[in-house]
Amino acid sequence: MKPPVNNWTWALLSVLLCLLARPGLSKKAWRCPSTCSCSRESIICVGSPFVPRISPNDITSLSLINGTFSEVKEAMFAHMSSLQLLLLNSNSLTTVRDDAFSGLPHLEYLFIESNKIETVSKYTFRGLRDLTHLSLANNNIKFLPRDIFIDLDSLIELDLRGNAFECDCRAKWLMSWLRSTNATVSDVVCTAPEDLKDQHLNDLASLQNECVSTDFVLHQSLASESLSVDTFSFKNDVYVTIAAPSTDSCLVFQWDHIEMNFRTYDNITGQSIVGCTPLVIQDQVFVIVAQLFGGSHIYKFDDDQSRFSKFQNIEVSKISKPNDIEAFQIGADWFFVIADSSKAGLSTLYKWNDQGFYSYQSLHEWFRDTDAEFLDLDGKAHLILASRSQVPVIYQWSRSGQKFVLQGDIPNMEDVVAIKHFRIDDELYLAMTRYIGDSKVIRWGAKQFAEVQALPSRGSMTLQPFSFKGRHYLALGSDYTFSQVYLWDDEQKVFERFKEAYIQAPRSFTVVSTDRRDFIFASSFKGNTLIFEHIIIDLSL
Repeated sequence: MKPPVNNWTWALLSVLLCLLARPGLSKKAWRCPSTCSCSRESIICVGSPFVPRISPNDITSLSLINGTFSEVKEAMFAHMSSLQLLLLNSNSLTTVRDDAFSGLPHLEYLFIESNKIETVSKYTFRGLRDLTHLSLANNNIKFLPRDIFIDLDSLIELDLRGNAFECDCRAKWLMSWLRSTNATVSDVVCTAPEDLKDQHLNDLASLQNECVSTDFVLHQSLASESLSVDTFSFKNDVYVTIAAPSTDSCLVFQWDHIEMNFRTYDNITGQSIVGCTPLVIQDQVFVIVAQLFGGSHIYKFDDDQSRFSKFQNIEVSKISKPNDIEAFQIGADWFFVIADSSKAGLSTLYKWNDQGFYSYQSLHEWFRDTDAEFLDLDGKAHLILASRSQVPVIYQWSRSGQKFVLQGDIPNMEDVVAIKHFRIDDELYLAMTRYIGDSKVIRWGAKQFAEVQALPSRGSMTLQPFSFKGRHYLALGSDYTFSQVYLWDDEQKVFERFKEAYIQAPRSFTVVSTDRRDFIFASSFKGNTLIFEHIIIDLSL
């Protein structure tokens, strides 16, 4: 875009001075202020400390130069409703309020040059639909509020030269507007940040600064303690299962598309339920309910009754103290594994055979397993079991033998109570929760795991990775301190502390997404289950 014509402001002033020199134009009924020069249609005041409050109704041009007033207040010139030109150059202006030019429906030329303005209010120019020429040149403007020019339908020329624009997030909207406007706009020169100094905002393809931030805000509190939370989708609806041992319940919640919250759908009762994991196989929904007493069971959704009914028992001899359930698919086959944390524990793999689930393979005897994690490692199915009594062990699925085969372990990782895998830029990571000692993040590469980062933790029961809209987080829950949320730094390739949240004895953090909204369920062993919503904050003004 070509810049505005040079010195056009002063050319207009010359025209006004010529008008003043013409005889017989002054009105006898109105006395011109002593600091001003007046004609029938124009007033020019130099060094005046005030704005004329009384003037002829047909005044179309007002110029206030070298004045001492510092603020343009709302509707300050509304008593001069016929104004077509307003010039406020070389005054002491620092502030221009919303609706400062309200009541001037015919204003076409507005010059606010050579003042001390750093920014103006968002609605300063509201209603000036006839304005064709606007100059804010030679001020100290660092940024302009988003859509400040939205009402200027007739704008032809805009002069922003001689300001101190900071070309960060606050300038992002202006950069886009410069590309779309039909007005002729002067070059907007950047004074900051340092890498953009003296460059023209008009010519930049993009801004390097991250203009979006995120936060987690409390959306809903469920009056139930919980050990674990899981989620599933069925017939276009989203459900959440919550293991609540204090109430001997597996609570099932459904997302309400009208009320926009999670409402109670069903309640599967049992004895000291420590886990309820959903599994959807074709058009059937199952919930695997792990209990400390009375054995574990599988419930199936009954379409006729719109609730879950007991479908199958899990043999007590196999599982005596369940601690974690992991459901997964290998090829066309569905499985789930229950990690048994009893002293004589026997973690067991179960398989679906169209009639029900049956015990398929015994895994890892006598090691008091606390967690099972299924993952794809180099294109092959793997299962990692964490135990209090030894380092985590890795099983690999054998296609020929159709079973898991012990492959090795993860050295130097004692006292790991839980493992969760995640990927960033196609690289595989493990989040290792340790109750004693630092929890750790490790990365898979060159056929082995290597430590990436240690996260100071005390009494930690969960280190949960999750991602929302391209951002990667870690939630570290502790029984003794505030839970910490970390955010992945793409440059440093580590997690940096993002924020903290008070959750009593957290046991899990579970992602639930629905209706283009993202939630994180924070289970609590000693308080309500809290639901936080992940929100996007636009930092550009």
